[in-house]
This record gives sequence, structure tokens and C-alpha cells, in this order.
Amino acid sequence: MSSLPIAVQVYSVRDDASADLYATLKKIKEMGYDGVEFAGLYGNTPAQIKAWCDEIGLVPVSAHVPFVDMLKDPIGVLSQYAEIGCKYVAVPYLVPEHRPEHENFAYVVEFIHILCKAAKKLGMMMLYHNHDFEFLKVDGKYALDILYDTVPADLLQTELDTCWVNVGGENPADYIRKYTGRAPVVHLKDFAGEKSDDMYELIGIEKKAPTRPSNFEFRPVGKGNQDFPAILAAAKDAGAEWVVVEQDQATMGLTPMESIKASIDYLKSFEW
Repeated sequence: MSSLPIAVQVYSVRDDASADLYATLKKIKEMGYDGVEFAGLYGNTPAQIKAWCDEIGLVPVSAHVPFVDMLKDPIGVLSQYAEIGCKYVAVPYLVPEHRPEHENFAYVVEFIHILCKAAKKLGMMMLYHNHDFEFLKVDGKYALDILYDTVPADLLQTELDTCWVNVGGENPADYIRKYTGRAPVVHLKDFAGEKSDDMYELIGIEKKAPTRPSNFEFRPVGKGNQDFPAILAAAKDAGAEWVVVEQDQATMGLTPMESIKASIDYLKSFEW
């Protein structure tokens, strides 16, 4: 039995959601999930999605909203997720020209600070969802830590993605505990293999030919390299409110829906 509620990032089953979001949400609930984290509206209105979540009994925990979309119209874009009832909204990803190795990064941090204020005005808390590129050191400090040191905790909380923390070179459980009191949502993501130059093609964002062969692949929670008992214990110790399953790409011969079913079956197979 789980001691924290479990949500799933809808991006994990994005093709199903695009075809029929209502049916997908119903299946997610039937699997045993308590909530969902959105990544787009799939052509539906916020009011309709809110009504579906209420009817089905899923908590709309949070949403991943592209950084550039929020910049264009902070209140207009974020208000959609406030209407759905999301408590949290996250910066999900940074394109190369916004990452720490680029001179724009200092401005990106400032813009995130502004977006955090817009989210707070709408009654939501902004999160930052990391990958591994934030574990580049700038003046001896991880860029991710610079972000959290610069934007105060009352405006920006963490959404640590445990897969990318691991790939970035840190122990996920230790890193979660580092942000105790600032880690309300923790992403549970499993993987097998090793870091490679073409990993980001696997998350469906960058389309390029691999520069070298890769054995890296995403896996259902409990089917890969991660020590989830330790990660889940750390999430509890850090004061997490939710854990969120995410699998960017289905593997092991499973469909995306079968993958997220395998993840929650694992999480409900032991006490934590």
C-alpha cells in the first residue's frame, strides 16, 4: 500500500489522450491512480476537463506548460490550468538556447521568477521539472541549484525527476532530501542503460539522427535501474504531497497504457 497519492503524467499516454481524453482518464482511474498531471488540453476546454476529473474522481494535480507559451501570455495560459483546478504548474523543459551552457540562462531564471509570480496570482505554485542538463556546474554550482537559490521557495518549488537526477550524476533519494520542505511533487521515472548523445530523441522533443548507438531506454517504474524504495522513503521524508509516474516512451514490448499499468501495479505491490 502506498502512503502518498499517486498520479500519472498524461504525456506518458499522449496518443491515447489525443484520441479520447475522457476514455483515457477513466482508464487511468480504473488502474488505481489518484490524480493526473496534464501536458496540454488535447483540444478540450478547461471547463470540460475539470468536469471530467470531477466525474471520474481524479485530482488534477498539476500541468506541464511550455516555457515559451507561458512567456507569451502568462495569465492567459496559466489561467486555463487554474480553471481545471491544478494546484501546481511546471516549467517542463528548456530548449538548448535557454539552458545553462547558454548566455541566455541568467535571463531565463529571471523570466521564470516572473512566471512564478503570475502563477501565485492565480492561486497556483510554480514547479521546475528538471532533466540532466541542469546538472551542469556554473561557477562551481549546479545550474538547478542556482535556479532554486535565486527564486525564493514561496514562489518556486521543485519537481525533481528521479531519472534525470540519476542520469545527471546524483543519487535521487539524496537529492530529494536536499530539498526537504520544497519538494511537493516527485517524478517517478525508471530507465535502463546508460546516458547517450541521442537520449532526448526518446522524449519526443528533438528529432535528429543518433550520434552513437544507445542502450538507454525508459522503463515502467520498478523495471529498471532505480532504487524506488529509497526514492519513495526520501519523498516521504522530504514532505512530498504527490508522486507522479512518467514514462516518456514505451519499451519492453508494452503499450503506453500497459506501461503505466505496470508502474502502478509495482507501486501498490509493497508498503511504503
